[in-house]
Amino acid sequence: MPYIPLEAHLPGITGLLEYRQDSAAPIRELTQVLMRGPSTLTEGERELIATLVSSRNQCSFCTAAHTAAANVILGETDTSEKVKKDLPTAPVSEKMKALLTIASQVQQGGKNVTPESIQWAKEEGATDIEIHDTVLIAALFCLYNRYVDGLATVTPVQSDFYNNLGNRLKEHGYNRLKNGYEHLKNQPVK
Repeated sequence: MPYIPLEAHLPGITGLLEYRQDSAAPIRELTQVLMRGPSTLTEGERELIATLVSSRNQCSFCTAAHTAAANVILGETDTSEKVKKDLPTAPVSEKMKALLTIASQVQQGGKNVTPESIQWAKEEGATDIEIHDTVLIAALFCLYNRYVDGLATVTPVQSDFYNNLGNRLKEHGYNRLKNGYEHLKNQPVK
């Protein structure tokens, strides 16, 4: 049960962002820029960063949400599972493995990022902006993970919920839906 009153039909981060739309607006804008804005990292790669960080932070809601988004965008489920469970054998490029390693170091704490990891990423062709964005995405999802878990938001267990959310994130990104989320009141959260 959430620690503060939230709309029952809006589990996880959505309920929190609706609770304080004024503070949510800049967070959503930053997330939209990082996750869906122009980048040499694909949307799927950026979702994998969010998935890995959320998984390592043991945030069930965010892990399920971003795994679903990555799966929808990538069109398959194997990559996100391997990124979470066995990064060295994950079917991603060596550059992406290096960037995901940096993301996992950020998840542990900013000072855990090593010069060796940065050098590895650069040797694999990562640009300075890709390294920057990886660190910022990882830090941002640490914020989201702590926000969701720190206020004990509802975490649905049904995979259909997350599949729908993954599709919504693919189609609409991280912007607030134009007409809000009233349409979700008729869908049970399980």
